[in-house]
Amino acid sequence: MAGILFIISAPSGSGKSTLVSQLLTLVERIDFSISYTTRAPRGSELDGREYHFTTREQFERMIAAGDFLEWAEVFGNFYGTAVSALDQAREHGRDLLLDIDVQGALQVMKKLPAAVSIFILPPSPQVLEMRLRNRSQAEHMTIESVIERRLTEAREELKQLHHYRYAIVNDILDQAATELRAIVLSERATFECPEASADAVDAVIADTCLTSSPFPRLQAALDNFTNNHA
Repeated sequence: MAGILFIISAPSGSGKSTLVSQLLTLVERIDFSISYTTRAPRGSELDGREYHFTTREQFERMIAAGDFLEWAEVFGNFYGTAVSALDQAREHGRDLLLDIDVQGALQVMKKLPAAVSIFILPPSPQVLEMRLRNRSQAEHMTIESVIERRLTEAREELKQLHHYRYAIVNDILDQAATELRAIVLSERATFECPEASADAVDAVIADTCLTSSPFPRLQAALDNFTNNHA
């Protein structure tokens, strides 16, 4: 049995893509939904792997046709998830993972309240700035205004964290990957057999990531963004 929709959101530079890649190697029966976007490919990105890269005109035609489960405009570019992605996953008895921004996530939560929402955040704005600079340097396109805009956007996105069921602090990759895996397996156990309990270890780990009762590690990260400036 399958059909759970997992939503993952994070500020740019939080390491979300790396975590998603880790999860797909740790958990079976879960598909990654490849979003459509009008932005240009970055670095080694390939069409059909990281994104379906398309034109603004084609994207707008898809909007008009009702082809998107959600879509949003972010930093001047469109991003969207095709309805067909969820249909195809369910037809093949698999769960679906959406890697989408906060705007799109809120749209999906409203349409599909049963979706499992997960927010990934860095431990501090200083760490986020370092990651953004490292990525920009690797792409040979360091632009101060872009970095500052993304830091500001990160703080705005964190204000929506209470809408998410879970949050993971991505400071230690292996730990964050373990937490993400535990959330997926715990939710899957509950969905597939409500009368049974999830694996005790997975359930405990998942509970430490609930936004309804932030544990010290999560609260510390939130405080860092509230009280400090990068």
